[in-house]
Amino acid sequence: MIARVSRVRRDLQGLRAIAVLAVVGTHLTGWPRGGFVGVDVFFVLSGFLVTGILLSELRVAGTIRLSTFFARRLKRLLPAALLVMAVVVAAGFALFSAVRAERTVGDALAAVGLVSNWRFGLEGRDYFAAGDVSPLQHFWSLSVEEQFSVAWPVMVLGAAMLLPRTIRRGRGGRMTVAVLALAVIALSGAAAVLLTPVDASMAYFSTTTRVGELAVGAMLAASRGPLRRLHPAVGGAMAWAGLGVVVAAFFVVDPAEPFPAPWAALPVAGAALVIAGGVAGDPRHRHLFPLSNPVAVAIGDVSYSLYLWHLPVIVFAGVVLPPGPAALAITALGIAVLTVATYLGVEQPLHRLPWPLATRQDGRPVAVPPAPSTPSASPAAAVPARASALTSRPPGWVPGQRYYPGSRPTTPAAAGRAPAAGGHAPAAASPTLAAPATVPDTRRPGTALAHPSFETPPPDTSAPAITAASPAAPATPATATATEDWATWRERFAPRAAMGLTSLVIGAGATVLAVLLAYGAPALPGMPTAAPASTEAAVDADDALATLQDQLAAATTADAWPTLHPSLDQALRDSSSANPAHDCFTPDRTPDADSCSWGDPGAAHHLYLVGDSSAMAYAPAFARLAAESGGAWRVTTVGMYGCRFTDVLIESRDPAVTAGCDARKREVSALVSAAPADLVVVSNAFTLARSVDGRDLGAGDLASATARLVSAWAPPGRTVYLAPPPHGADLGRCFSPVTGPSACLSAVDDVWTQMQTAAEAQAATTGDAAISALPFTCWQGICPAFAGDTPVRYDDTHVTPAFAERLTPILRAALADRGLY
Repeated sequence: MIARVSRVRRDLQGLRAIAVLAVVGTHLTGWPRGGFVGVDVFFVLSGFLVTGILLSELRVAGTIRLSTFFARRLKRLLPAALLVMAVVVAAGFALFSAVRAERTVGDALAAVGLVSNWRFGLEGRDYFAAGDVSPLQHFWSLSVEEQFSVAWPVMVLGAAMLLPRTIRRGRGGRMTVAVLALAVIALSGAAAVLLTPVDASMAYFSTTTRVGELAVGAMLAASRGPLRRLHPAVGGAMAWAGLGVVVAAFFVVDPAEPFPAPWAALPVAGAALVIAGGVAGDPRHRHLFPLSNPVAVAIGDVSYSLYLWHLPVIVFAGVVLPPGPAALAITALGIAVLTVATYLGVEQPLHRLPWPLATRQDGRPVAVPPAPSTPSASPAAAVPARASALTSRPPGWVPGQRYYPGSRPTTPAAAGRAPAAGGHAPAAASPTLAAPATVPDTRRPGTALAHPSFETPPPDTSAPAITAASPAAPATPATATATEDWATWRERFAPRAAMGLTSLVIGAGATVLAVLLAYGAPALPGMPTAAPASTEAAVDADDALATLQDQLAAATTADAWPTLHPSLDQALRDSSSANPAHDCFTPDRTPDADSCSWGDPGAAHHLYLVGDSSAMAYAPAFARLAAESGGAWRVTTVGMYGCRFTDVLIESRDPAVTAGCDARKREVSALVSAAPADLVVVSNAFTLARSVDGRDLGAGDLASATARLVSAWAPPGRTVYLAPPPHGADLGRCFSPVTGPSACLSAVDDVWTQMQTAAEAQAATTGDAAISALPFTCWQGICPAFAGDTPVRYDDTHVTPAFAERLTPILRAALADRGLY
C-alpha cells in the first residue's frame, strides 16, 4: 500500500473561502458592503504561494525553470477561464444589446491578454457602479495576479543568478527575494498613496498600486524560516487576530471611501497575520476552526471556479429575471451549479493533466522508478546519508522528507502497516508541512502548484506520496512512464468529469424548474413593430407637446419594441458623439464662440446654453431653435461634461474634469463678457454632490451655487434653469433581445424632485424661470425609453440628439410663455 500524504494548509483554504464568499456576497446582495476587499486577501495569498514555489525550486535545483512554471500555470488557469469567457461572449450576443455585446468581446480579449485591469482603468470604469457592469469585470484581479506571475519569477531568477549557486540555494536566495519584495512594497505603496486621490478608477485597477499586496505575500514566503520558529501559541494568536481583522474589513471598509490607499492595508494586514501565524505547526490548524472546518476547506477548493462564474451569472440574471428574493435564490443556484460542474469537469481534470513531463536539468524526461516490490525495502539503503545529518532525525528518516515531532517516517514498510493502537495513522498519511496551501514537491523541481492564489484548489489528498526506491530497481522508460501517467489520469478523472456533467444537467434542470415556479413560463417580447398609434389624438396637430405626451403614454404600456430611428443600438453606440456640440463640452479642448455657435452672427438676440453634459444633451434643440428663428437669435452652447456650473467646485470621478472645471467657467464668463447674453439657459445634473473640500451639498445648496455663478451673465430675470430628464433605466442593462419595453420603464426619483423644487424656488426668489423636463420625458411619473419612433435617452440621463431636436418647438413655446423669446 502506497503512503498517502496531504500537503494542504487547511487554514489557507478556509481563508480563500471567506474571501471569495465576501466578494460574491457583495456582488450578489450588497452585503457585506466591504466584501470587495476579499480580492486583497487573494493578492496576499497569491504572492505567498507563488514565491514559495519559486523558492522551493531554487533551493532544490539552484534555478527556476520558467518554461515549466508558465506551462503549468497555463494548464491550471486557462481552461476554466477560457470556458467562462466563451460562454459569456456567446450569452452576451444572445442577451445583451449589440453595443454591450461588442464591449463584452473587448473585455474578453483584454482578459485573454491579461490586461483587463488596464482596460477598465483607462476607460475610467467605476468598479462600484451598479449599472451596466461588465460580466468579465472581475477578471481585472486575475490580470493583476498574472502580470505579477509573469514578471516576478523573472525578477527572482535574475537576482538569484547574481549569486553563487550554493548561496542562492540557501539563505542568500531567500534574503534576496525578501529585499526585492520590500522594494516592491515600498514603491507600490507610494504609488497607491499618490494616485488614489487623483484618479480613483485607475488607482483601483492599476497593477502599480496593487502589486505591493502580492509582494507582502512574497515577503512572508521569504520569511518562512523565522516564522517556523514561532511558538505555536503565538502563531495561533496571530492567525486568530488576522482572521478578525479580515472579517472586520468586510464591514468597516466603505466603497465610498478612497481605495486602495489607505484602506487596503486592513485586509492585507489581516491576511498576512493568518498566513504568518500558520507557518509553524500542524497544517491542519484545527484550532482555527472557522477556516479549517470541512465546509470552509471545500469552498476554498472550488474558489477559483466560484470566482470565475459568480459575476457573469449575476449580470445575466439581472437581464432576464425581475429583481426580488426569487431572483436572488435562482442566481445563487445558478452560480453553485456552474461552479461545481466546472470544478469537477474542467478545472481539476485539466489541472492534473500529466503534462508537461518533469525534466532533469539536462532537459531529459524524469523516469519515476516504481516503488520496491517488497514492503521491507529499506529507504536508508536507497538514499545514503551522513550519520551526522541523521543524529536529530527519527529512525528511518529520508532526505527531502519533512517531519514534526511525534511523526513517523514515510517508508514502504510503514506505508503498508495498519494504524497503530490508539488510532494514530502512519505519519505519511498526515499533513506535515507547514507551508503554502499546497506544498511544492521538492523531489521533482518544477512540478509544484501552478497557480497558488484563491483560485487554486489543493492537490487531491489521495495522490500517492513519492517514496524513495532502491537504486538497484530498474528505472521505467520515460515513454512507459508517460503512458502510465495518462492511463492513471484517465482512470482518476473520468468519473469526476462524468460527475461534473451530471451535476450540470441536474442543476440546469433544477434552475429551470425554479424559474418556472417563481415566474411561470417566460414570455418573450414580440417582434419590432411600427410605433404604436396614440390612444388619444392631440387636440391640435401642431401641438408638439400634446403629441409627444400621447406617444410617451403609449410607450409606457407597449409590449414590443417599435422600429426606432435611430435604433437603440445605434443610439447607445453613438452616445454623445453624434451631438453637434460635443467638442464644446470636452475638457481637452477650449471652446471658441465661432465653432460652438449656431444662427446668424448678426442676430439681434444672443442665447447662451451653459452647464455640464445635461446642457450638452439639449444643444441640438437650441441649435435648431437658432436655425428656425429667421435670423433673430444666435445660440452659443458651451460647458464641460462632469463640470457643474456652480460657484463651488464639485468632486468629479474624472480628474481631468476636476482640474479643468474652474478654468472652463472662467472661459465661458469671458465669452459672455465679449458677446453679452440676452438670455442664459443653464442645465446641470440633478444629483446631490460633494465639494472638493469635503462638504456635502443638498438640493438647495446646489441651486443657490448655480445662481451665484450665472446670475451676472444675463440681465435680471433672463436666466432659465432647465432641468435634465429624471434618471431613466440603465439601457445597457435593460435593453436586450429578450426584454420588452417594460423592462426599461423607470419612475421619477426623489432626488430629481428635490432638485426641481429647489430650482423653482431659486428662480422665484430672483425673478428668473425654471423649466421642468417631466412634461416632455415622462408620463404620469413613469419614464419610458422611447416616444413614437425616437429613443429618448442614450444612457440613464442624457437625451439623444434626435429626441432633443423634437424638443425645439416645446422649449420655444416654454420660453415664449415666460416672455423670454
